[in-house]
Amino acid sequence: MAMKRVVVTGMGAVTPLGNTIEDTWKAACEGRTGIGPITHFDCTDLPAKTAAEVKNFNLKDYTTAKKQHHMDRFTQMGVASALMAIRDAGIVIGKDVENDRIGVSFGTAIGGVSSFEQAVSSFQKGGYKKLSPFATSLIMPNMAACQISIALGTKGANNCSVMACVSSANCIGDAYHTIQRGEADCMVAGGADASLTALSIGSFCSMRAISTNPDPETACRPFDRDRNGIVMGEGAGVVILESYESAIRRNADIYGEIVGYSSVSDAYHVTSPAPGSEGAVRAMKLALAQGGLSAEDVDYINAHGTSTKYNDQFETEAIKTVFQDHAYRIPVSSTKSMTGHMMGASSAVEAMLTLKMMNHTIILPTLGLKNADPQCDLDYVPLQQREGVIDVAISNSLGFGSHNSVLVFQSMRKSS
Repeated sequence: MAMKRVVVTGMGAVTPLGNTIEDTWKAACEGRTGIGPITHFDCTDLPAKTAAEVKNFNLKDYTTAKKQHHMDRFTQMGVASALMAIRDAGIVIGKDVENDRIGVSFGTAIGGVSSFEQAVSSFQKGGYKKLSPFATSLIMPNMAACQISIALGTKGANNCSVMACVSSANCIGDAYHTIQRGEADCMVAGGADASLTALSIGSFCSMRAISTNPDPETACRPFDRDRNGIVMGEGAGVVILESYESAIRRNADIYGEIVGYSSVSDAYHVTSPAPGSEGAVRAMKLALAQGGLSAEDVDYINAHGTSTKYNDQFETEAIKTVFQDHAYRIPVSSTKSMTGHMMGASSAVEAMLTLKMMNHTIILPTLGLKNADPQCDLDYVPLQQREGVIDVAISNSLGFGSHNSVLVFQSMRKSS
């Protein structure tokens, strides 16, 4: 059976940079950061003082849904992003694509943690009678995928990947394979998280994985010698994947083609990458091979780039292992320097920003990178964007739990 080609025809996002993908892109091109002081709760007793919060989000701005109080914040942002993405793609479900030929693949790293904290507090005060009847559905990680399907009326495949920082990359990859195999014509794929709570940030503080730098401009600086941890963020991102035949039939605008995807395990440690980042090496090689591409074909890498010592150094080592001398000629940047680490939403938003760069011949920078770590010696596009033609790009996602996922995108200039 011949595998179908899969293209991206729609995007939607709610991020710390803006509550649409266009606002997010505009802010990123202007070199702005979405990082600021924590306002969601009183962080006086925590060493972390900054986060990348979504500002002024209200689901009512995107839909007339009457049941938003049945949804955790991560689900609300996911539904909003999906509605925006479908509109961007110009798809009328039931007309352009039959309901049972479009599905949802939507993930999260943590799920409804704020609802979980509220439920625990209510239970401690008055037992089960104080719990909301919606407590379970607010907390469950699959509820965003569920509510997106209900909001859009999709009746095809519906799944949820819960795989830490790679969750939305895996969801996009699973959706890609679903269309490739001919099991769907279109998929709504992405992820969301809203885990900026005292418990979540406190747990990262306990792990000593989070930045304690109170300055929003320098708190997140991937590949810099003075970095000291991640800055947690929140948000959601959705891409509409469609078979090439379907997109051409309805004369859709196409952002780019997915030509490779891989997901592998280090089988090493719950939080630390394996020495040499051998899992990331295999993931990049497998994804490129799937697309029939060589290392020299790659024009840009959107790095996982978390602003932690182990990730930044090991990812750099992995890139050099895969690309050899060509590694020093490839622009590499971490857009987490602007969005913070959006957990389960990161991969989807980074995929969209990569496609935006591909279509606008702009390479976004790594903000805050003023003094490169000597062990991080690639071209990380420090501080300012630059012009550059990108025909082939990879987006790396390397998560807690030994997960390594890589997506490969190709411009329609090269695909046509």
